[in-house]
Amino acid sequence: MKLDVLAFGAHPDDVELSCGGTIVKLKQQGYRVGIVSLTRAERGTRGDWQTRLREFEESARTMGLDVAEALDLPDAAIELTPEHRGRLIQVIREYRPDLVIAPYWKDRHPDHVKTSRLVQEAAYYSGLARLETDQPPHRPRTIVYYPLYLDFQPSFVVDVTETFERKLQAIQCYRSQFHGGGPESSQAPPTLLSAPDFLDYIITRAKYWGARIGVRYGEPFRWHGPIPVEDLVRTFGHLSELR
Repeated sequence: MKLDVLAFGAHPDDVELSCGGTIVKLKQQGYRVGIVSLTRAERGTRGDWQTRLREFEESARTMGLDVAEALDLPDAAIELTPEHRGRLIQVIREYRPDLVIAPYWKDRHPDHVKTSRLVQEAAYYSGLARLETDQPPHRPRTIVYYPLYLDFQPSFVVDVTETFERKLQAIQCYRSQFHGGGPESSQAPPTLLSAPDFLDYIITRAKYWGARIGVRYGEPFRWHGPIPVEDLVRTFGHLSELR
């Protein structure tokens, strides 16, 4: 299936936690959208990989995705190798997205950092005709980056006010990861996500970025370099700092 947008995460739930509202908004705008997790989170503290995959699939249905695929790269061992990069090249050539969404290249989790770099490299190399994978070459038009643990000064913020509740529903599909997710969850070791107030953090973060653009909820993104503007009035004429 040809996709308009393909979002990558190191683990199931990375994309939903960070930019799930934008993903749902893109679907509602009529685009073909998919998520690919590089790993099955088999070394995660809470929940086995089978559970994480079931939750990933449930979340994808909640968001109405066209594609949701979890690769089998090793959790906690993603590396910048030709093998791992080649797997992503195959994925990009299979779905042929115009826009790729990837994690920000700075984060406390090494898997997130390496995923960002792998996606960047694979998106470029997938356009090389002499790099053979039995698939036609394809290079996405661009990549935008979402934050995970570490925030950044964004290049732009997406208004997700209308889709934020659906984002929360998708996040809550990952019951193994959160406080109050059932008997098995309550007996698992605590993590950042399992803190009782973690969802409050997600909501507060979205409210902060929403307030920065004058809406209720927002999600920030980075783009390499300055964003080109063709028509200054059409781009900025409807905005106001006097909200």
